[in-house]
Amino acid sequence: MILPHLLFAPILPVWVLAGVAFLGLALSAWGWRGGLRAWWRLIPLAAVLLALANPRLTREEATAQDDIAVVMVDDSASMAVGDRHQQSERALAEVQERLKALPHLAVRIEHFRPAAGRDEGTRLFGALDRALADVPRRRLAGVVVISDGQIHDIPAKADTGVPLHLLLAGHPGERDRRLVVEKAPGFAIVGTSATLSFRIEDPGQAGSADVAIRRDGGAASHVTVPLNRSTTVEVPVEHAGPNIVEMEAAVAPDELTPVNNRAAVSISGVRDRLRVLLISGEPHAGERTWRNLLKADPSVDLVHFTILRPPEKDDRTPLRELALIAFPVRELFEEKLHGFDLIIFDRYRRRTVLPPAYYLNIVNYVKGGGALLVAAGPEFVKPDSPYNTPLADILPAVPDGRVVEEPFLPELTDVGRRHPVTADLSGSESEPPHWGRWLRVIASRPKAEGVTVMSGPQGLPLLMLDRVGDGRVAELMSDTVWLWARGWDGGGPQVELTRRLAHWLMKEPELEEEQLTADIRGERMHVQRRSLAKGDIDVTVTAPDGGQRKLHLADQGDGRSTGEMVIDQPGLWRIDDGQRVALSGAGLLNPVEMSELRATPDKLKPVVEASGGGWRWIADGVPDLRMVAPQARTAGSGWFGFRANGDKIVTAVHDSPLLPDWLLLVLSLGGLIVAWWREGR
Repeated sequence: MILPHLLFAPILPVWVLAGVAFLGLALSAWGWRGGLRAWWRLIPLAAVLLALANPRLTREEATAQDDIAVVMVDDSASMAVGDRHQQSERALAEVQERLKALPHLAVRIEHFRPAAGRDEGTRLFGALDRALADVPRRRLAGVVVISDGQIHDIPAKADTGVPLHLLLAGHPGERDRRLVVEKAPGFAIVGTSATLSFRIEDPGQAGSADVAIRRDGGAASHVTVPLNRSTTVEVPVEHAGPNIVEMEAAVAPDELTPVNNRAAVSISGVRDRLRVLLISGEPHAGERTWRNLLKADPSVDLVHFTILRPPEKDDRTPLRELALIAFPVRELFEEKLHGFDLIIFDRYRRRTVLPPAYYLNIVNYVKGGGALLVAAGPEFVKPDSPYNTPLADILPAVPDGRVVEEPFLPELTDVGRRHPVTADLSGSESEPPHWGRWLRVIASRPKAEGVTVMSGPQGLPLLMLDRVGDGRVAELMSDTVWLWARGWDGGGPQVELTRRLAHWLMKEPELEEEQLTADIRGERMHVQRRSLAKGDIDVTVTAPDGGQRKLHLADQGDGRSTGEMVIDQPGLWRIDDGQRVALSGAGLLNPVEMSELRATPDKLKPVVEASGGGWRWIADGVPDLRMVAPQARTAGSGWFGFRANGDKIVTAVHDSPLLPDWLLLVLSLGGLIVAWWREGR
């Protein structure tokens, strides 16, 4: 209840009342000659002016409102280090208990948790602004932040208008070594090296530390680098697509956590140009099929030769009338052989074009990491077959001397349905496949080393693949694949098949038959294992904080086993199936949240002091909490203060005139009568 107070609600404008009062005083002063009797005229004038001023007594009924204290709890990943989470829970319980004991104070508890899959750091002040959006500022008594001080959106000045207090989780003097990547290229040419610059930050320490460096989850190489100084290393980029480089510094004694001793960099490998050598043994209907395929790829530099006139042929035609060039045997197969990514022999036959030693060069080229594709025709069973050369050691099929010429439907083998070169080819989903027939196959038997992914009539091998040393070999035992390109008998996926085949030979990562990949989309990670072996499998998933969990991958029947899981941390996730390792990053590979983990008041101290608040380590105990007057100090030694605002809500207003109308009328008329009587004497 609030005491009544006086207010005026003038019937006429104030300037009119002021004019009347001035006029009355002037007339009274002019009548001074009549003596004091003239001043009695002021009584009725005052009564009229009081009536016109309309004085009223107003009394309000109001309800006192509780003040509001907000407690913001930092639940980010850095608060899971050491015993900070336990400290935070203990401090929150004590703060709640003490605030509830304060009179006329409501308490709101807010928790900050970063969104999964996003790397924004601890944006606690943004969360605080959202929490205060529906809190009237006239009722806000103060804010308590429970955090380790590692906050990444601290404003220059807090705009709460109330004291901001900090309860600091962690311990003073913590040691935390961390690996910081300074410079890393986003792209590099395959076959070259990328330069990485990094440093190991270990404040207050001297000496050196061991750093393990891994590429694509492989074996680690070790270097020793000085602490707190920049270091550069050269990392080879060996394949197209993402090349993941992991670096991990050795754990220091009494270190807070090894989580930020690791860092990862993704370097996208870009092929400069793919160089392909295509040699056609003779003109034929399918020759242009290979040429068109390779010329359509802008990343391929194609060198194509068709042998129209072998050296032993001499029909005495004058040289000036020949449209032929000499076949650059020595230049191609000796000087520049290792500059090609793929060599294709298309219906090639052994003539005197290549000396025997050059076939041995090709064998060594393949074993050293090159690629060879042999597209065979009827010449493959003749005495001048390329099989009757040193190439026989690396070819995956042995011809048996027969050429089967009959229409047949190419079919995928069990392995072919799982191999990325042939799996899911357009038309292969039906039984029999929905594509056209071929007309000829070179009968052969496969060697034990290779795999047969397509078969022809009588189960004869049609397409075989093999790995030889560091290189790859493919053998296509038919020269009628071009019928698919012409649409004969319905056509087929000729471009799709030959493109996949060429890119598998050139070691494109997405066509590896044994691979493990992971892809993060939103808050879920999708893991895929491709293998020629059948069956489900469990893989081990290592989170950015080092925690491990199992993920079951279900076999899809096409060479792929898949599974997915929810991710709850930004950073680099590692998936291991026992043979291969896949890496995938959520947000940045080196998340801001885990970059600096030492508890510190330094970042928040300017804002806390500017608001009039205080700070204290939780390990030293929660300070006393008390209510203070709005203009009083809000922090001191061993205590935090909250403003007692005394806000209220008016529920009713009672209004009544100061003087009743009849009394004003009596005063006015009585004053006139008294003035007339006094002046009449």
